[in-house]
Amino acid sequence: MDHQRIIRDVTADLPAATTALDACQRFVTALAGHTPAAISLLLQVQGRLRCVAATGAWQIFSTVPPKTGIVGRVYATGETAVVPDVAADPDHLPIRPDVTAEICVPVVDPAGRTVGALDLQWSAPVDLAPWRATAERLASRLGARILALGGPPPESRSEKLLRHAAALSAATTDCDLITTAVCAARDVSALSAAVLLLDGPEESRLCRAPRTPGELEGRIRAELTEAGPAAVDRIVERVHRYGAGYTLGEAGQPPTEEYVPLSRAGVRTLVAVPLGPPAGGGVLLVADERLLRPDPTTVSLMELLAGQAWNSLDRLRTLDRLREQASSDPLTGLRHTGPFGKRIAAATPGRTALLAIDVDGFKTVNDTYGHQAGDRLLIGLARALESALRHGDELYRIGGDEFVAVIEVNRPEEAVRIAERLTEAARQTGRTISVGVALPRPGESAELTLRRADQALYMVKRQGRDGVRLAPA
Repeated sequence: MDHQRIIRDVTADLPAATTALDACQRFVTALAGHTPAAISLLLQVQGRLRCVAATGAWQIFSTVPPKTGIVGRVYATGETAVVPDVAADPDHLPIRPDVTAEICVPVVDPAGRTVGALDLQWSAPVDLAPWRATAERLASRLGARILALGGPPPESRSEKLLRHAAALSAATTDCDLITTAVCAARDVSALSAAVLLLDGPEESRLCRAPRTPGELEGRIRAELTEAGPAAVDRIVERVHRYGAGYTLGEAGQPPTEEYVPLSRAGVRTLVAVPLGPPAGGGVLLVADERLLRPDPTTVSLMELLAGQAWNSLDRLRTLDRLREQASSDPLTGLRHTGPFGKRIAAATPGRTALLAIDVDGFKTVNDTYGHQAGDRLLIGLARALESALRHGDELYRIGGDEFVAVIEVNRPEEAVRIAERLTEAARQTGRTISVGVALPRPGESAELTLRRADQALYMVKRQGRDGVRLAPA
């Protein structure tokens, strides 16, 4: 086999290529005429190796993470891999079942930077030594042509959307998700600003700003804030009623009434797409100060992005609800034993008071009037006790009719006064409670502090109930 001729034939058409992608496709097509090998050419795009041209394979890997497979290893090290038996190399990525040998060489530009990898896989006996030298020379010439044409091809908009969708799925907080969605909208649309309007419990409201809002985004937020919740409502209602919309980039055309605040902010180009359901969802606004003409494809990509953002946001909200349910008493809504254990473990000696609370005569209510009446009593009492506590005080239900309040005080007398407020709040509901108060001693475990509070509570019970007792210091 004349390898010099192979090099001439494969590189002869490269000067005619007008883009890096065109050069890669011409290169692979020409090389396939000289070998039955399955050929894959991968270039680095946004941290991943993307297959830009291939032939002869039943299946190719469209994108490969860095350092994955033989191609990833070659790209990361810049060193050629010659594999006479692919079964012996754990990094081999199978593209067809009959492959036996593989050569992978780095595609390097004249500056010495590795920009990709050229991979050849054979299913028949082959002399690998001359093919290694040929593949390295070919990859070097291709690298030079790619550099001359401006480097590896940029991500397509659909590839950008896929990358951002993965980031949305990985977001762990609302703030991270919002920032990711806004950045994705800017990147995929090529417009300069993006704002999320989300429907809140009481009224439509502007979603909180991402960590790095742009200048136009700041003006949009300011104008919508000044216009008030009703103006935001009108935008949300319009987009959900009529669907996604976009401007045509024509000068001198007045905005509809809903979009007047955006026009005042300097918006001249706008894509507006619904986010989530009409009730409880919102709107994604993507805008620019320039007069541009977004095409329907841009709008479709923004709709896909909005759908992924809403799914991710709904997932986070569902997880929050599940965590709340897991840490809350389903009857009263108070936190229960799990979070209480963490809270008392952080008790500050001399400052954190534990108030053990027991409902007087609760068993009699259950036995006489039934468990439903007992449940109603507990719910009403929980609300009354919560209202009697200060901001920052915490109330837990740790048993059937047993509650514990955790409060921060300066002196034991302050804890007693708060306990007395709780007993008075209970009386207002027609019931009475007994309360034992204890402050942690230096070096004392929180469990022992709670035990002392319980002992003080039972002293109240023995003395007639409906009262407060401070455990001895």
